[in-house]
Amino acid sequence: MANEKETALKRSYFTELKAEFRKIVWPDKALLGKQSVAVILAAVAIGVIIAAIDWVMQVGLSFIIG
Repeated sequence: MANEKETALKRSYFTELKAEFRKIVWPDKALLGKQSVAVILAAVAIGVIIAAIDWVMQVGLSFIIG
C-alpha cells in the first residue's frame, strides 16, 4: 500500500514539474545581451565603490595611527 502511494506521489511530482517547465519563458538574444551588460556594469560599479571606500578607510586609519 505504501509503495503504491509513494509511486503515485513521485508520478505526481514529475507531472507537476513538467507542467512548471512548460511555463518558463526564456529571454531572446537581444534581451539576454542587454541584461548581461547591465549585470557586468553593475558589478564593476560596485567593485569601484568598494575599492574607493577601502582606500578612504585605509588613508583615514593611517592618518589616525601614524
